[in-house]
Amino acid sequence: MKKKDTKTLSKDEMKKNIDKLKKDLFNFRFQKVNSQITNPAKIGETKKAIARLKTLLKDKINA
Repeated sequence: MKKKDTKTLSKDEMKKNIDKLKKDLFNFRFQKVNSQITNPAKIGETKKAIARLKTLLKDKINA
């Protein structure tokens, strides 16, 4: 998810995306343990996307 795409989301959409990304991260971890993951970089990208969304959500709540 691109940075410019995340800025246009509403609070509810951000929360839904965070939940979806957390589920994806959970699945990536299982794939990593079972040596089934095709692209290990997805784990880091997903963590960064979660952090980015949480930061933007916090900014919207405080604004």
